[in-house]
Formats: sequence, structure tokens, C-alpha cells
Amino acid sequence: MSGTDRQDAALFARLRDLWRDVDPMPATLIDRMIAAVAAEGLSEEYALLTLVEQPLGAVRSDTDALTLQFSDGRTSILLHVTRTASGRHRVDGWVDTAAAVIELTQGERVRRTAPSETGRFAFDEVPDGFTRVRLTTTVGDEERTLSTPQFEL
Repeated sequence: MSGTDRQDAALFARLRDLWRDVDPMPATLIDRMIAAVAAEGLSEEYALLTLVEQPLGAVRSDTDALTLQFSDGRTSILLHVTRTASGRHRVDGWVDTAAAVIELTQGERVRRTAPSETGRFAFDEVPDGFTRVRLTTTVGDEERTLSTPQFEL
């Protein structure tokens, strides 16, 4: 190490000590940074689930209807689920962006449809079970996927 390098290192050490005394690092900064890095991208991986119109207690009521809204901050999906005469479910949905494909997945079973120009789509005779809806959009040259968390029908 040359004399200039030693002088620079000593100067930087004094500056570091000065700032450590004048403006110390917050005690929680490291934990907050770890949480921020871990949470980055979660909004893309998981959509926000919000119950709309129906109180939670009404989900298993006589009407057995449920309205759900999922959003990743850029795209939203609204789902209205009703029980059919056969005991299965009808899932009516609306998206607020141009979507190429809408998929309803239950385990290994995947059903696909394309929404209308107004963003409306539907799936008939959906059995009970854990369900996920995924939509694929194309904005310019970018293809994006919004996948809802699993919800139970």
C-alpha cells in the first residue's frame, strides 16, 4: 500500500468515525432493509385480496354468493361467485385491462377463456376446492401475469 493509499484510508476512517458520531445509523435500519429487500416483488407474486360487498359471515349463507377483488396495483380482477343449481359454482369476472388469457386453476385442472372487449369473462360449473385465477396481459412488448392467491370455493 502506497503512502497516498494509507493517507486516503486514514482520512476515510476519520470521516466514518465523524459521521458515526454526528449522524449514527438508526438501530433498526438493518432489519428494515432486510424486510424491504425480502418484500420487494411480493406485489407481483401475490395480489391483494379484498372482500367486496359481502361480509365474511355471508359467504356461507343461503345465497352462497361471494365477491372478491384482486389487484397488484396496476391491474384489478373482480370476481363474483355464485352457487349453481347443480351445487357447483359460476365465476363471473371482470378485468380492468386488456387480457389475452384468463385461467382458472384447481390443482392440476386448468380452464382457459378470453375476456370480452369490456373485460368480462365467466367460468361455469366450477367444483368446490382451492381455486386460483391468473390473467396474462400484453402491454407493448411486455407480457405480464397477475395470479391471485388461492381461495376456496
